[in-house]
Amino acid sequence: MSFIANTDDQRKEMLQVCGAETVEDLFSDIPENLRPRSFNLPKGKSELEVLSHFEALSRQNYSHLINFLGGGFYDHFIPSAIDALVSRSEFYTAYTPYQPELSQGTLQAIYEYQTEICRLTGLEVSNASLYDGGTALYEASQMAISSTGRRKIIIDGGVNPIYRKMLHSYCESEY
Repeated sequence: MSFIANTDDQRKEMLQVCGAETVEDLFSDIPENLRPRSFNLPKGKSELEVLSHFEALSRQNYSHLINFLGGGFYDHFIPSAIDALVSRSEFYTAYTPYQPELSQGTLQAIYEYQTEICRLTGLEVSNASLYDGGTALYEASQMAISSTGRRKIIIDGGVNPIYRKMLHSYCESEY
């Protein structure tokens, strides 16, 4: 992401809450002999050579073991068509012919989801999640205003500036 929400002051505050002075203090419980001394990367290697080096290192791990994290969604078959579908540009491009938006791919995925749910259930309509983060922020603010009767919205400075601008644009004529 091009936007990182945490400021230096926020990072200091988080460390203080954790009872640590530095990020390194967070790892003080790990014995010295288990901490990486170095990644031992050779200098002047290409991206492909570095990737190959890390892949060789990763093969030293016990990757063949069953991972029980994920509530039952492990060791499952993913059809090869999935890679082909998710790599299609209409699912990840950030431009639409009728308006610039953050994610045309999200809009396409929501449409496909709604279409398939209607086909599977026989329903005439299907709803899906909100289109993007800015729209979700606006909808959440409207729900809060509606349920509390308050007319003021306070947004944390860590919220993506694009979403804050969208919220301001949506609300400018309303309040």
